[in-house]
Amino acid sequence: MRLGSLGGLMLAAMLAGCASAPQRGERGEFFERELAVDGRVHRYQVFVPARAAAPGKAPVVLFLHGSGERGDDNRRQVAVGLGPYVRSRTDDFPAIVVFPQAPEGSEWNQLADVAFAQLDAATREFGGDPDRTYLTGLSMGGYGAWELALRQSYRFAAVVPVCGGLVHPRRPSMAVTGLADEADPYAAVAQRLRAMPVWIFHGAQDDLVSPEYSRRLDAAFRAAGARNVRYTEFPDANHNSWDPAYATPELWTWLFAQRQLDAFRQQ
Repeated sequence: MRLGSLGGLMLAAMLAGCASAPQRGERGEFFERELAVDGRVHRYQVFVPARAAAPGKAPVVLFLHGSGERGDDNRRQVAVGLGPYVRSRTDDFPAIVVFPQAPEGSEWNQLADVAFAQLDAATREFGGDPDRTYLTGLSMGGYGAWELALRQSYRFAAVVPVCGGLVHPRRPSMAVTGLADEADPYAAVAQRLRAMPVWIFHGAQDDLVSPEYSRRLDAAFRAAGARNVRYTEFPDANHNSWDPAYATPELWTWLFAQRQLDAFRQQ
């Protein structure tokens, strides 16, 4: 966390604390929220599960969208990927889901503090479980998932990057930061995250983000001795591997079984 962001994050926390938490209803609902971080207001959405689907403290999923969902309408980020999947299961999806939205022209590697602040605010407001906090994202958000996991791995019980990677020759601004001096960035990431449960998804026909990036990450984790890493490659999928990924029932069984007992807790 950058020291210069501390004031903005404190303001975000104060604003979040002023909101009264809605009571969970018979069905899950999406709520619109906003936070000021470093003097700028950032809007986001939060899905809150039905009372019966998640009694007590609910798991929390942070979802990072792709390039096409950037903007400031606070709508696009729930229109692709995890949003439609959750919306089709509002009665029984058992987790809080936080949906930040990146402004036009920005990358997730520029917005880590914003995403963390929104995650913290939603966890507080809606009674989320810090021990069961998960990170996923698609395409640009897949890169973002690796970025945020590397920055603050202690927050997350598992990470699920979909059609992401570490580098992107055609769009270097999207690359995961802090790896430029590594002789083998894949091995470096695997060493740093080898204790974290990871499930990687990619389409074998992807012509926007090469599946070779995910294959190399999978191989690096295995070489590092990681004990809870999975890789699923859909042979017929192009860039959209997120719909089959989030529709994989085993993903959710596996994900919600993971716990991070050293997770970051708010005071």
